[in-house]
Amino acid sequence: MKVLVTGRRGQVGSELAGLNDAEYHVTAFDRSELDVTRSGSIERRIDEVEPDLIVNCAAYTAVDLAENEPQLAYAVNADALDTLGRICRRRGISIVHLSTDYVFDGRKAEPYHEDDPPNPLGVYGASKLAGEELLRNAIDQHIILRVSWVFGRLGRSFVDTILRLARERDTLSVVDDQIGAPSPATAIAQTIRRFSVLASNSATQWGTYHFTTTPALSWCAFARRIVSLAVHYGVLDRLPQVRPIASGEWPSKVRRPQNSRLDGQKAAAAFQSPAESWEPHLHAYLRSLGHHRGKR
Repeated sequence: MKVLVTGRRGQVGSELAGLNDAEYHVTAFDRSELDVTRSGSIERRIDEVEPDLIVNCAAYTAVDLAENEPQLAYAVNADALDTLGRICRRRGISIVHLSTDYVFDGRKAEPYHEDDPPNPLGVYGASKLAGEELLRNAIDQHIILRVSWVFGRLGRSFVDTILRLARERDTLSVVDDQIGAPSPATAIAQTIRRFSVLASNSATQWGTYHFTTTPALSWCAFARRIVSLAVHYGVLDRLPQVRPIASGEWPSKVRRPQNSRLDGQKAAAAFQSPAESWEPHLHAYLRSLGHHRGKR
């Protein structure tokens, strides 16, 4: 299978680029090489790669900034999906697209199912929802994979933010009333590979799915786990205090979903892909940072 990946410098895109082998041949591009908002740029790279599948990891993800830049957010997260979908349909190419829990308002008490009514709270979530709808209308051979709380080796993840603040401060104030499940970029990339290969062999498996991990917890609890392991692996020299706060105490232009838990039963049944724990991935990431620091 020949795979073209957009958003190579993002957390998931960079992991997909690393899956390149004889069975799953990946060619990945960053924004400077492939601009998803320009049909000519897309067509040129498709001519070059001749892919069986496109995995779209390109996205506008600045949640707060999107309130001031709605036109740009919609151009990348919505309009580009219409363009990608139409090009893929015309050329007989399948597509996998990453979406987000932000399409929901977080008011549900239980984990969200794929068919729960969306109700985004801000421009970012609304633009991602619009992109989902445009892609569904443009092409049948698609997988929309909703993810939440992504962390990986590249980009600005919550893990890296907590580590940076922990080096600067003795006390961290972290929201404790928003619940979700951290999603390792490595696990998402492996899941996309598994899903895309299996779906290409079965016309009944295209559609929308949720990616999830275990266990669910609050941002505050996740931060405490991060700093504890960071000290253990020598990434941090001291253990800061992590103080729980309510969402209303954190300055933000946008309300975040208080419940970001996604139900992964549909994906588990369709692709034999049960939810895994995020903890080994966090261990691996912090261990690698500690090893790198120890070599300095």
